[in-house]
Amino acid sequence: MWDTMMQWGGWGSVGTGLAWVVTVCLLVAGLIGCLIPILPGHLILLFAAIAHRLMLGREGSGMEWWTFVILTVLLTLSQAFEFAAGAAGTKWFGGTKWGAWGALIGGIIGMFFFPFGLILGPLIGAFALEKWGAKQEMKPAAVSGVGSVVGTVAGMGMKLAIGLVMIAWFFVDCFWVG
Repeated sequence: MWDTMMQWGGWGSVGTGLAWVVTVCLLVAGLIGCLIPILPGHLILLFAAIAHRLMLGREGSGMEWWTFVILTVLLTLSQAFEFAAGAAGTKWFGGTKWGAWGALIGGIIGMFFFPFGLILGPLIGAFALEKWGAKQEMKPAAVSGVGSVVGTVAGMGMKLAIGLVMIAWFFVDCFWVG
């Protein structure tokens, strides 16, 4: 199917203006996805770059192959931050490995209960496993839970920052490097 699509020849007839409209719409959707966890923001940003290259070709897009490698590495880095942030916050606030695992599991479960689950999932997970898994008292378990919230919010900020770097790199490669 891919070969048929590429041999179609219609890609070259897509106007430059329309290609940029599609690309900018995808970039905006990707940036919104960096803020709203329901949308796969960084994946949409990568797709925007791929679509731009497919619509305009190598010469028209000005994009080099290694841009896709850089964007993929940034996407992977962002996902690692997202999953580890709550657990890191728990450990930073003095939690045990039980609390870190609770924040990680709570964060994954919390994604299904948007928007409150994004904050409450790691909080409840870290608190519960600190209290009943590590047999902590109420106060240290609560502090560990608060640490997971701080880590989760920091992870969201990091996701936004990486998304902005991805968009900046896209434009740098299109206009100055490529």
